Amino acid sequence: MVTSLSYKSPNRLSSLNDPLGFSQSLPNGPLFGTDGIRGKVGDLLTPALAMQLGFWAGQVLKTASDTLAPVIIGQDSRNSSDMLAMAIAAGLTSSGLDVWHLGLCPTPCVAYLTHKTQAMGGIMISASHNPPEDNGIKFFGPGGTKLTPILTRQIEAGLRGNSLTTPALRLGKYYYQSNLVQNYCQSVYKSLPLGMDFHGMKIVLDLAWGAATEVAPVVFKALGAEVICLHNQPDGDRINVNCGSTHLEALQQAVKDHGALMGFAFDGDADRVMGVDSLGRVVDGDYILYFWGQALKASNQLPDNLIIATVMANLGFERAWQELGGNFLRTPVGDQAVQAQMWETGAMLGGEQSGHILCHHYGISGDGLQTALHLAALVRQSGMSLSEMMNQSFQPYPQILKNVAVTDPEIRRHWQDFPPLQNAIHQAEKAMGTEGRILVRASGTEPLIRVMVESKSEETALYWTDYLVQEVEQYLVS
Repeated sequence: MVTSLSYKSPNRLSSLNDPLGFSQSLPNGPLFGTDGIRGKVGDLLTPALAMQLGFWAGQVLKTASDTLAPVIIGQDSRNSSDMLAMAIAAGLTSSGLDVWHLGLCPTPCVAYLTHKTQAMGGIMISASHNPPEDNGIKFFGPGGTKLTPILTRQIEAGLRGNSLTTPALRLGKYYYQSNLVQNYCQSVYKSLPLGMDFHGMKIVLDLAWGAATEVAPVVFKALGAEVICLHNQPDGDRINVNCGSTHLEALQQAVKDHGALMGFAFDGDADRVMGVDSLGRVVDGDYILYFWGQALKASNQLPDNLIIATVMANLGFERAWQELGGNFLRTPVGDQAVQAQMWETGAMLGGEQSGHILCHHYGISGDGLQTALHLAALVRQSGMSLSEMMNQSFQPYPQILKNVAVTDPEIRRHWQDFPPLQNAIHQAEKAMGTEGRILVRASGTEPLIRVMVESKSEETALYWTDYLVQEVEQYLVS
């Protein structure tokens, strides 16, 4: 059954008679994925949905708190972000909560300020690395961490008409507080070792036309770096398009052309970062965790020498870390899963191969800018170049990742219920034994089934990846 969000009978989304989508119908299955709600603007994400999300988020946050406090909203540069931010703000104020709107800022800025100002919650309008036509809504709880599944389920229950409202004793007020972004920049700067500077370091920054454009160059220049910027204006039409952390070619070329020591590419909301060394080699999240883990281990700041990574982490990284005497735990994909495991085990360092890194010594959320600064600081402290550090690190196993578009959400949710596909996976696992690894999973942010195979032999990895992709296409693609 499809649940109506409307005050009248469901109608076609964004029709001429209903341009704002007030008759919008919600899809079956959970709305919240691994990183909030994400989808195409005008399809799933409409002003009506955003306004009601704001209202029900306000209702839920009030029940989870003893005192009234503002809710902080930030956004990336997408053309739809203003619209969604205003709609969510309207919903929040109608529920009786004040709104502090930061405007353009990184996702970790929202998390940091939510925590430091003791706000009731935080909301980031962004679809991260997705294309410009998409957008998303991420929620943070009072401590600045991602909202718990229990609270997101309560918000969704309200959207589906399964909760009662609490009358607002007052209407909230809206405040534009872009000045608070500077507090975040100062906190990132202060997280570095005392006296750290980057004088003499030429660094290229790919800002992806997104949320990092107004903060990352300022902080790197303040530390003395010679900064070369790519895609360095907020641009809602071009955010993430052939640039940023998922398209490193421009950064790789710029680092070599300018003779730079290193380069960093952020995604659209700057909660993740990918590096490039002077030879153009990719320094992904696995390498960043390896380098940062070594430094923390050497200074006795890494409890149990433990790093938390996801199922996507390279097997070569895992085995190299274990050879150094380190411990290694894997979680499902998503920073929320990494964060939960870190809290449970007391680990101080964790992250994803995609460049989403969490270090509890310095913050409570993944932060691309902070990660880039600390990697540059590690290079400075090592007395080596990043390329030399890469030469002395680990040899990754060949890892092949291919995506298969599966548009039916029910099939994506229940893909594991197809026995022939499971048999094919078991066949591949048995053939590779301990010399490789297979991961097939549904994406939590896009309509895809992801097939990943890694092996000591690239030929073997390619063979089994192609085989499994064919099986996924045969059984899951209509």
